[in-house]
Amino acid sequence: MDYYEILGVPRNATLEEIKAAYRKQALKWHPDRNKSPEATERFKEINKAFEVLSDPKKRAIYDQYGEAAFERGGSATSSGFEGGFYQQGPFRVYTNFGGDFSDFGFDFEGFSDPFEIFEQFFGFRSPFTSRRRSRREVYEVSLSFDEAVHGVEKEVFIKGENKKIKIPAGVDDGTRIRFSDFDLIVHVTPHPYFKREGQDIYFEKEISYPKAVLGGVVSVPTIDGEVKLRVKPGTKDGAMVRLRGYGIYYPKSKERGDQYVIFKIKVPEKVSSKAKKLLEELEKEMGE
Repeated sequence: MDYYEILGVPRNATLEEIKAAYRKQALKWHPDRNKSPEATERFKEINKAFEVLSDPKKRAIYDQYGEAAFERGGSATSSGFEGGFYQQGPFRVYTNFGGDFSDFGFDFEGFSDPFEIFEQFFGFRSPFTSRRRSRREVYEVSLSFDEAVHGVEKEVFIKGENKKIKIPAGVDDGTRIRFSDFDLIVHVTPHPYFKREGQDIYFEKEISYPKAVLGGVVSVPTIDGEVKLRVKPGTKDGAMVRLRGYGIYYPKSKERGDQYVIFKIKVPEKVSSKAKKLLEELEKEMGE
């Protein structure tokens, strides 16, 4: 198991590159979001890799000795450990810290709970799971779609008094934000025409049949305002265009999801006599 390969980063990756890769992989493979049989194990591997590579001390040891340095009770190999020594090439190097690396300022009593790592990294509880219940006081707040997307300061009744709480941009319905002495669960009102999936947005845009055939330019709403979008000639019903970086911000990050525009060809229920003749001519021209 190569931790760099798991996260999809080169061995000289910076900490920011490792964090960005972890963010992408953790959201993709969270077992309550990804229903594939291998999701749970993959999620654990991703968190294990991140826990090591995001810590300079652990990463340095991993780069020198590999995964064997983090396994308990493993037998000696060409690069592994056994008891209080490790094998380096033809030499057996003895240690005075019993194989637990306590001299380095940490030990390995097993890896952390991957869900705890997820919550610590994103700054709030996973929006996909409620597998662990907290004994901390829990409060709730309702947000509009725009407030959740852009972030907002809300007044919430906390422990007998009104407090202004800053909600980061990008939270979703069911997000649980952890503060110092309480948790806040977010409820988000659905948008009338934007559909949200994670940090991505889906929007259906109706276009006329002539526009689909001939192509042209249409206006499309985004969370940042209207944008002009080119319709290619011969666009089919259900065709999808990706607007990279027009989605929702990941909480506490400058990264964003994408917006997907799905074209729907509008077929009129009634047409004028002139339009009917034009359509009949078109039908003959196309040989139908």
